[in-house]
Amino acid sequence: MSLLRVEQLTHYFGGLRAVHNFSLTIEAGRMHGLIGPNGAGKTTIFNLITGVHAPTAGRVVFAGEEITGLQPHRIAARGLGRTFQDLKLWRHMTVLEHVKMARYATIGYGLIGAFFGTPRRRREEAEIEENACRLLEMLGIEHLAEQVVTNLPYGVQRRVEMARALALDPRLLLLDEPTVGMTPEELNQMMELIRRINGELGLAILLIEHRMKMVMELCRHISVVVFGDLIAEGAPAAIQNDRRVIEAYLGKDTVAT
Repeated sequence: MSLLRVEQLTHYFGGLRAVHNFSLTIEAGRMHGLIGPNGAGKTTIFNLITGVHAPTAGRVVFAGEEITGLQPHRIAARGLGRTFQDLKLWRHMTVLEHVKMARYATIGYGLIGAFFGTPRRRREEAEIEENACRLLEMLGIEHLAEQVVTNLPYGVQRRVEMARALALDPRLLLLDEPTVGMTPEELNQMMELIRRINGELGLAILLIEHRMKMVMELCRHISVVVFGDLIAEGAPAAIQNDRRVIEAYLGKDTVAT
């Protein structure tokens, strides 16, 4: 059974068509790549799936429920997490506070519990702290829990953002260029981390990434989008040899020579 079905999504910004009749299916526990040249519409597709934008046409079905047009926090609460191409971190918060804050967003304490520390509130607080520490350990940054996040290296900040997404306890994780700006060593570490998240937690992953070697190694299925249109999809070997994909990246004139 498919975990995510994207059906003929279309989106316009004013008179500009950003995405056109885009469809995608992701099975539970699978890693799926979404690639294409700069400006192809990849992040817009993420935004349509996660409720940042409401599509002009088409629909999104997650775990058998249509979520088209729902607010982002409602979609996240259903088990769909994401990271962003540009880091969305708070300047003066610690690593641990970032991860705990993400979990708070999914739990309603009520005013009495929030202000007076009811037994329920204390139990939930302990569970949130334990879960956050467990995620930081998995991502190899537990020793940085009390550090202010903006004082840390860029590669570590990327891990913090991933931990925050995982704190929502998602079934599907959308990663938008998680290795942008990383050194080769950080890249290898992130690849191994993504493998662990997929293998140990059983999460399905939809990955946007410009590093083709990484996508080909990690993903069993790949979709290629150009100017908002899906031009190819299939296994890595098929995508590597697809003339339409080669032309999209290198240009028709280059391929013809």
